Amino acid sequence: MENKTLVQEKGVPKQIFLDVKENSELLKFLIEQLKGKSRTTVKALLAHRQVAVENHIITQFDYPVMVGQKVTITMGKMPEEIKYRGLRILYEDPYLIVIEKEAGMLSIATAKEKLLTTYSILSGHVKREDPNNRIFVVHRLDRDTSGIMMFAKSEEIQSIMQRAWQEAVIERTYVAVVEGVVENDEGTIRSFLKENKALVMYSTKVLGEGDEAITHYKVLKRHPELTLVEVKLETGRKNQIRVHMKDLGHPVVGDKKYGSKLNLIGRTCLHARVLAFIHPVNGTEVRYETPVPGPFVSVFAQHKKD
Repeated sequence: MENKTLVQEKGVPKQIFLDVKENSELLKFLIEQLKGKSRTTVKALLAHRQVAVENHIITQFDYPVMVGQKVTITMGKMPEEIKYRGLRILYEDPYLIVIEKEAGMLSIATAKEKLLTTYSILSGHVKREDPNNRIFVVHRLDRDTSGIMMFAKSEEIQSIMQRAWQEAVIERTYVAVVEGVVENDEGTIRSFLKENKALVMYSTKVLGEGDEAITHYKVLKRHPELTLVEVKLETGRKNQIRVHMKDLGHPVVGDKKYGSKLNLIGRTCLHARVLAFIHPVNGTEVRYETPVPGPFVSVFAQHKKD
């Protein structure tokens, strides 16, 4: 039995402090310690951000806890979670932050644009805990692409993730609405991607020119003028999906830069839906999945052939 300390000051939620004396997974550890609490109740504590390991809120059920660590459970109603315009935090631990970004927001500021970015928002977020805290970009999404992306909390973790990106990332899945009817139910597009002087990426079949890019796609829904496709990246090159959909003859709706003639929802119809990776510190699999954006589905009903 672990040592438990209950603290409840006037106006402050009750807290339970647990000492980890045997390596385990967080959910299993909590169920063993919180006798009388159902599995559903314990999972709700995690989902509601009421569990912290070493003072860092953890929501991941299989997060590994190690001998000597301190686990804190805050009972009762938690303070309202901080919400940020343009993004939602899906996962956070002492090493990484995974977010869902809205379309229209830059991942990081450019030389020409100093607008509010996911980077600046998250930088402020981590500095709330300690003014010396910083975040580091692991990968980026285009401004008009929504969905899941990851940031590191140290330069070391950033370096580990970027060096081992191909091995560490288990799955990167996107959904896109593209122009026209994609004939094959699924397929693979391979090319070498290069960037021209106008900063536009393009495909070449010449071996050794540009970076190899491999994209797998599967049709989810067809319409007389549109197709909803699921796209999985085997490589992660700049604008890869946008270029490869153009190469297929079906540019992403709203992507004027790469040949789209339609603009149905005021943005590029591309969304990073799934990100799964091996955690760089504890080696567990972390997976986050978001729904297909509602506007992507609605255009099939709204956009009718004349």
